[in-house]
Amino acid sequence: MNIKEELMHALENKTAFEIPLFGGIPVPESAVASWILIAGVTLVAIWLTHNMKKVPGRKQMVAETLVGFMNNFCKEHLGHHWRTYAPILGTMGIYLVLANLSEFVGIKPPTKDLNVTAGMAVISTVLVYGSSFMVKGLKGGLKKFAEPSPIVAPLNILEIGIRPLSLCMRLFGNVFASFVIMELVKIIAPAIVPIPLSLYFDAFDGIIQAVVFVFLTTLFLSEAIE
Repeated sequence: MNIKEELMHALENKTAFEIPLFGGIPVPESAVASWILIAGVTLVAIWLTHNMKKVPGRKQMVAETLVGFMNNFCKEHLGHHWRTYAPILGTMGIYLVLANLSEFVGIKPPTKDLNVTAGMAVISTVLVYGSSFMVKGLKGGLKKFAEPSPIVAPLNILEIGIRPLSLCMRLFGNVFASFVIMELVKIIAPAIVPIPLSLYFDAFDGIIQAVVFVFLTTLFLSEAIE
């Protein structure tokens, strides 16, 4: 198998299994990987928050530190609305970090599948525009599209499609490119894969992309409900 064939094989998003309904519903590997990550996070969250006490132990301190960090971040950018959005933004951040780092435990990053990043972008967009109508009402939400002037209303309407596309392609492009680079390195030099490259492309870049996604979603949300 030549380099091109090996790379295409590694990039292929295979079907893990089929659900025997309606002629067979294919379930891709990226969905199974996401389910594994979600189950893992759920079990860890239950373990960290089990039997909580007024005087926290080590595991409780870990949980409180993570929650406190996300709460403070949301307080800074969303004002008094922070309590409503901190849980979902924190969940998005945890999922994306783990999804981007899943290569270290032998799981192909689900975020290298365009369908996954598109789904995350749609969730982000629904959250932003749904919150605008929830906070400002129907009239206030529609009026937001005419700010700062009715002349720019068409551009504001276009943003409904541009923002999720931007979020989707930024996340997918970076994760996909990092995956391709590391697969090429593994194919060309399997015995001497440079650890620094893996730490950068798999770890550092993955964490950065998760932070950027959540940060941009929070900024869009802040604009929508300000």
